[in-house]
Amino acid sequence: MAIPRSEYPRPQFVRKEWLCLNGEWQFEIDSGDSGLERGLKDRELGQRITVPFCPESALSGIGNTDFMNAVWYRREIKLPKSWRKNKILLHFQAADFDTTVWVNGVEAGRHRGGFSPFTFDLGSAAGQGGKITLVVRCRDLKGWLKPSGKQSDLYESYSCLYTRTTGIWQTVWLEPVPEIHLRRPRITPDVAGKCFRIEQPVSCNAAGYKIVAILKDGKGEISRDEVAASQDFAPALELPIPESRLKLWQPGKAFLYDIELQMLDAAGQIIDRAASYAGLRGITIEGKKVKINGQPIFQRLVLDQGYYQDGILTAPDEAALIRDIELSMQSGFNGARLHQKVFEERFLYHADRLGYLVWGEFGDWGIEKWITKVNSYPDPLIYQPGAAIITQWLEVLERDYSHPAIIGWCPLNETGRMPIEDRIVSLDDITRGLFLATKAMDQTRPVLDASGYAHRVPEADIYDCHDYSQDPKKQAENHAGLAENSPFQNNPGINIPYRGQPFFNSEFGGIKWNPASADGKASWGYGDTPKSLEEFYSRFEALCNVLLDNPLMFGYCYTQLTDVFQEQNGIYFFDRSAKFDAKRLKRIQTRKAAVEKA
Repeated sequence: MAIPRSEYPRPQFVRKEWLCLNGEWQFEIDSGDSGLERGLKDRELGQRITVPFCPESALSGIGNTDFMNAVWYRREIKLPKSWRKNKILLHFQAADFDTTVWVNGVEAGRHRGGFSPFTFDLGSAAGQGGKITLVVRCRDLKGWLKPSGKQSDLYESYSCLYTRTTGIWQTVWLEPVPEIHLRRPRITPDVAGKCFRIEQPVSCNAAGYKIVAILKDGKGEISRDEVAASQDFAPALELPIPESRLKLWQPGKAFLYDIELQMLDAAGQIIDRAASYAGLRGITIEGKKVKINGQPIFQRLVLDQGYYQDGILTAPDEAALIRDIELSMQSGFNGARLHQKVFEERFLYHADRLGYLVWGEFGDWGIEKWITKVNSYPDPLIYQPGAAIITQWLEVLERDYSHPAIIGWCPLNETGRMPIEDRIVSLDDITRGLFLATKAMDQTRPVLDASGYAHRVPEADIYDCHDYSQDPKKQAENHAGLAENSPFQNNPGINIPYRGQPFFNSEFGGIKWNPASADGKASWGYGDTPKSLEEFYSRFEALCNVLLDNPLMFGYCYTQLTDVFQEQNGIYFFDRSAKFDAKRLKRIQTRKAAVEKA
């Protein structure tokens, strides 16, 4: 039987040796979260599940959409004999929410967070006897107030909240590494300097050890750099590019360089190596313009929530990830807001190679409920959601820093603002903490403090709004004030003053349309349902034109790429079949915008 989702899960830091653990695992639902007391850790489990699909999904073989307070997984693994002298790393690309792992009955580690990857070092002892038994418990208690994105807090899906994801939902895998080994690098493109700068962390330092980085293109080696691995914990390397081999990564026209990373021991032998890639592109802000490689590119973004009928948050296969990007581009979009979900890294790889612009976002919905309900808890300071979300967001930034397709960060979406009262964690503090954390991790991209609703950080690089006005005249009136530095705001009373940053309407449209139910009864969306298909095209074009014609608008984001369950306002149906004439939508969108003419 073929292993599902068997492609290499970390495409920007590839080692040849690895073992995919997707496929059949033993499984059991622990409704009362009493499994530890009942001995589930130490016995065979009663069901079977297909990993990496969550138990709510059809592809998992379980298909249970009720609340599951905890779920357990168990699997025996035979390790390759060639690994016995190595350390073994166990990787989870994502599991929701509170994950504990035991290896041969001993706890290997615990991780909290539903969207970010984590790794446990199993040491060399994992190779003794050639077999290990993995036991995984994922807890996701009903009523837990945590960052969960668009997962429904009720039994059923409703409004713009959908079927939950519990437990493992991205690839699980093993990797052998030497005792002293390379860690994931941070690759920074420097367009002005015509080079890539690399920070290359190592597991530990050793006298006489060296790191070598080699830059290549289709013609072969371009440049290389070498640095001692004994002087710094994260040695720095620089890879220059001569003019004759210089190619920029551009929207719709991506070029990726190959990078080979090597660690050499004191005898000059390669003991660790990994393959990576990078795109040379720069992002700058000039007045109200956001420029890519020095040129104003109107960002024709689409809201992409990354849900699938059969896999929920997990794409059924690699082709589905590629198809979503291709469908978007066929309709005239040049990028996406990856909305209320941290997309798997394979999606970012395809965005990198296709030249598809991406705004990275966190699935923060859920933390405000904690703030509003905190006074009902005996001791609200037991759990601080601000610390939790910042921790998880830092893990995301660490994973995704080097992807050229990501051109901006937005950790929060549609937040309100809570007053600072006794024993209440202020959302202002969380917003500022997330902004500062993002800036500390990445000085190369603009950061939007919160998409829509509540802008609370004066230093934020970008300002935006969500304007779902369905009347083009009303939309134009709303944004006319941008010329006087008085942009449309969702909640004027809680926003800090606008200070002239680049501005875009980061959610608009959302026109509901379901040909099988044109009266709108089966369709959730914004505004009145168009009375005909032609009326949809007319409204879509008029709304796009308002924003394309505004010389002070650097982009927009249309809601949304596909229908998602009961929310039927997508450009495509939930199964990705055609709903509209993609060529017509592309003609409407791809005319030159006012900001591109200036």
